[in-house]
Amino acid sequence: MQSFSARIDFSDPDQPAGPRLRRVFGAPPQTLVAHEPAQVRPVLDAVQAAAEQGCWCVGYLRYEAAPAFDAALAVHAPEGPLAWFAVYDQALPWPEEEAHAASGFQWQDRLPRAAFDAAFNDIQRAIAAGELYQVNFTARMSGLLAQDLPGEDRAGAAPALFAALQRAQPAGYAVYLDTGEEQVLSVSPELFFDWRAGRLLTRPMKGTAPRGATPDEDAARDQGLRTSAKERAENVMIVDLLRNDLSRIAEPFSVRVPRLFHTEALPAVWQMTSDVTAQTRKDCSLADVFAALFPCGSVTGAPKVRAMQMIHALEPGARGVYCGALGVVRPVAGGIAATFNVPIRTVTLQGAALHCGVGSAITSDAQADAEWQEWRHKLAFAERARMPFELLETLALEEGRLRDLPVHLARMAAAAAHFGYPWLQTQVMSCLQALLEVHPKGMWRVRLLLNARGQAEAQAYALPVSPQRVQLELASRAIEEAHGEFVRFKTTHRAHYEAFTPTKPGVFDTVLWNAEGEITECTRGNLALLLDGRWVTPALRCGLLGGIGRANALRDGRLVEAVVRVDELPRVEALAFVNSLRGWIAADLLPG
Repeated sequence: MQSFSARIDFSDPDQPAGPRLRRVFGAPPQTLVAHEPAQVRPVLDAVQAAAEQGCWCVGYLRYEAAPAFDAALAVHAPEGPLAWFAVYDQALPWPEEEAHAASGFQWQDRLPRAAFDAAFNDIQRAIAAGELYQVNFTARMSGLLAQDLPGEDRAGAAPALFAALQRAQPAGYAVYLDTGEEQVLSVSPELFFDWRAGRLLTRPMKGTAPRGATPDEDAARDQGLRTSAKERAENVMIVDLLRNDLSRIAEPFSVRVPRLFHTEALPAVWQMTSDVTAQTRKDCSLADVFAALFPCGSVTGAPKVRAMQMIHALEPGARGVYCGALGVVRPVAGGIAATFNVPIRTVTLQGAALHCGVGSAITSDAQADAEWQEWRHKLAFAERARMPFELLETLALEEGRLRDLPVHLARMAAAAAHFGYPWLQTQVMSCLQALLEVHPKGMWRVRLLLNARGQAEAQAYALPVSPQRVQLELASRAIEEAHGEFVRFKTTHRAHYEAFTPTKPGVFDTVLWNAEGEITECTRGNLALLLDGRWVTPALRCGLLGGIGRANALRDGRLVEAVVRVDELPRVEALAFVNSLRGWIAADLLPG
């Protein structure tokens, strides 16, 4: 396998759905590094000169490089070079899809909720006192590569993790950069700036909403984000900040906002972006562009100087490459092009230790619970990549016939589209046909799997007769992941369900409920409840898997959707466990 020190996979800022800029780079013949603020501008000047001579330069500025442009911008002591660029004589074509060993990791620490609430309250007090309008507060999580566990090989871990992160967060402005001391794995959806032929485009990303559980709910979430006074205010504050920043290097009267409050669908969230453009002055350099814009206002707040002072007071350490700038400066016809992302959705790796930042903008009308949930939604990209997973369907094979096959395939195809897994139904059907030839008789539980490369596998296990009646127990706490994608879609990533595996003898499954106190499902199937004389099942918006058995019962009129709260359980007249494998099983709920 060929070794690469850098990869870029960038959207075209003017045509995001068009051809992508995808290049890889071997060992760099030269690197340009700044360790002190006074060295940052000269490094950027050298980068520009190299690109003007036909070279490609890939590199970063850490967030802590900010005082190189304005001494009033407060930062912590850096944990590495302030700026680092590799200079390449040529860019190589993106290679064919490579097979990488799995590269999972485990988190070692997370920001405690109490610490988050304390910082949130400090920011609210400062806003109320008129000190500022918005602060982008962040935290850093640390983790450990699974390959660092005894007996496992870490070779190729960084490229494998980058590939997993790209599958988890496709499109956008992805960069892999190996400096020798650390690897930067960024799958950022946010463009910091694109500068070419004197035209400077910035696209701040501010305003977030979670994706919906159904197409209708998803559309409603999109519309809600577009029309939210809070989210629009959050966005326009940064637009105004960037208009002011651009005016410092723009030709007179050239600053424009051609697009405002545009929403983009990412795998786990809807994000709001706006475009701010300008024509830069004839004598403007790359260092001047950074001096005017860095750090991006979307990761500081407004006004920038006071916001960064508060960030310095509240955040205990350096942000590093996270919230800095990461990108490429390259030769193009008539000059150079510089394209940098804002390194959010970014993991840095040193040996087996990794770090990942997460944050959100706090404004006067922000709510702590909502911001905390926003952090969880934004971290979904890392959870996708944290451990390899496959898409899963469990089917009943009865006397050579797969029950409800078309709807199972449709659900797996929908999951494949959501997670970006290739879907070749003919290959899946071929896999199932081979299984049917081996098991033409009897009752079997079929486990159909689809991996990230679109390869299907089917396994069959003897299916014992289902019990006539089962016992269920109520979960002792809410399932925090109720509204996450690993609940809405069926996969082999089931740690959130396994945490609720029954421990009492004779208990068949656990009844789950969300943070709002609403009943959702069991860990292996859906629920039916007889309440006020009718059979109901929890609504999808409560956070649950849309099971095939549940869908059949809804279609036949045996069930209707409803919201059932935990405190309503004493009124429930009867219960049933429902899934496509075992059908409808009467159930009793153990007293709590």
